[in-house]
Amino acid sequence: MRRYENRRVLVTGAGSGIGQGVALRLLAEGAQLVAADISDQGLQATLEAVPADQRERLETLTLDISDPESVRAATAAAFEFLGGLDVLVNAAGILRAAHTHEMPLEDWNKVISVNLTGTFLMIQAAVPKLIESQRGVIVNFSSTSAFGSNPYMAAYAASKAGVNALTHTIALEYVKKGLRAVNIVPGGISTGITAGLALPADADWSLMARLPGWLEGGALGKPEDIAGVVAMAASDDGRYMTGTELRVDGGALM
Repeated sequence: MRRYENRRVLVTGAGSGIGQGVALRLLAEGAQLVAADISDQGLQATLEAVPADQRERLETLTLDISDPESVRAATAAAFEFLGGLDVLVNAAGILRAAHTHEMPLEDWNKVISVNLTGTFLMIQAAVPKLIESQRGVIVNFSSTSAFGSNPYMAAYAASKAGVNALTHTIALEYVKKGLRAVNIVPGGISTGITAGLALPADADWSLMARLPGWLEGGALGKPEDIAGVVAMAASDDGRYMTGTELRVDGGALM
């Protein structure tokens, strides 16, 4: 499929995991794409994963989405390379785990600043260009933790619930300007975040039973499982979809 021919896309968190998977999928479908991430090493890995015949349609940019100046500089560079913007995919995010009563305020603030404020800053910078395109789409990432309790992840869950509400607000506020906004709600996906998840030493793992879904024998999902859903939702196949969630969790919240 070539659903993204002549479509200009910006993906954050594109240096690893879900963001990288989305970037590779949309490039394969014909997108002109900017892959942004805080990690230069991750962006290099993404670049190396792109087939040679697709690389002329790809630009990589270092970006800290929690820093307003970084967002302004990177989005300006992205718009220049792309000549505008049709799709923004906010896949960047972090996770810190702790007993809620022991979580350092610094960790709480960092998670909120990246996951929620960072998503807001990217939307704020991109909305004028997305409206100008007349077929603009914002894809945000919430989480099953915003809907079903994940212990030890209070900051993460709160940030993702905030993203969920933000997406609904944006969808309605700009619906008459031709802009769509949808939430992807992943469950347990095999990424750097889940691989590096450090729960408290005395964590009760039985409380984590719903993290993986029922499909694939209870195994974690893969980034490509999410990338295919994003590719549908942000294309014309999803044109009658806005202000809603698409849950991709292997049946964890059935």
